[in-house]
Amino acid sequence: MGTKTISLADDAYEKLKAHKREGESFSDVVRRLAGGVTLSEYYGVLDEETADDLERVVEKRRAERSSSHRERVSDIAEDLDG
Repeated sequence: MGTKTISLADDAYEKLKAHKREGESFSDVVRRLAGGVTLSEYYGVLDEETADDLERVVEKRRAERSSSHRERVSDIAEDLDG
């Protein structure tokens, strides 16, 4: 693995440093911040009860959307047949 030297303005360095977690290198910080978010980073953030509540709400909303979608498709099909 190669290395590159980069220049950062003092304020940019301080912002990067503020995101640095214990045991992380600056390369790790850049990879984490620039690479997007993985779900594993959120594991354990919610307590079990909150996670269960959230899952129920998401499932309910998906069911409502699915039902609404079926109704719209049916209405369009009727309009096309009519």
